[in-house]
Amino acid sequence: MSGYRIRDWDTEDRPRERLARLGPQSLTTAELLAILLRTGRRGEHAVALAQRLLREFGGLTGLHRAPLSALQAIPGMGLAKSTQIKAALELAQRLRRAQWKERPAIHSPQDVAEMLMTEMTALEQEHLRVLLLNTRNHVLDVRDVVRGSVNSAQVRVAEVFREAVRHNATAILLVHNHPSGDPSPSPDDIALTRQIVAAGRTLDIAVLDHIIIGAGRYVSLREAGLVVFWDGA
Repeated sequence: MSGYRIRDWDTEDRPRERLARLGPQSLTTAELLAILLRTGRRGEHAVALAQRLLREFGGLTGLHRAPLSALQAIPGMGLAKSTQIKAALELAQRLRRAQWKERPAIHSPQDVAEMLMTEMTALEQEHLRVLLLNTRNHVLDVRDVVRGSVNSAQVRVAEVFREAVRHNATAILLVHNHPSGDPSPSPDDIALTRQIVAAGRTLDIAVLDHIIIGAGRYVSLREAGLVVFWDGA
């Protein structure tokens, strides 16, 4: 393949035509991005621009985390291209959230990590989320409770259980991220979890675990034996 314009390539090499012929899984990440971008800039075709974006931001996670202004600052990008990428990444996250409710049940911390790690690893601030579960551990909903510092001073325990009560959830799971990438629980994480478990007993809502997500890793406070959880029994 050659040329600064994709339309100058052989038809069989063009990303759109290859996707139509072989399916999206046959394309590289840069080629998929190039389809969104549609065009490059003078002297740089869309695939090369996409490759440069992935290098600049460290992959899709970095693109998801980057503010819109940072994308627009890249030569060859503008408001239209930048918003197209942001919209596509947001649609991917919404698809993942829609699939949560289709899962048969939560059986392990690994199930939770697979659901949330990609999205929560990209967050620049700490977010505390609550998974609302029914009697069979199906996910009813996932709610953001806190954005910012997650510690016992910042979190109102009543907010943790507000949506659980509204949805008649019988159990909850706590999940939060460490933007540093290190999922090791802090003393505040442990203290907060103990407060929430105690409140769950009072409300008769089981607190099954608190999972902390880092960069490609997670820690389950239940598995680590750092907190005695209450399963409602």
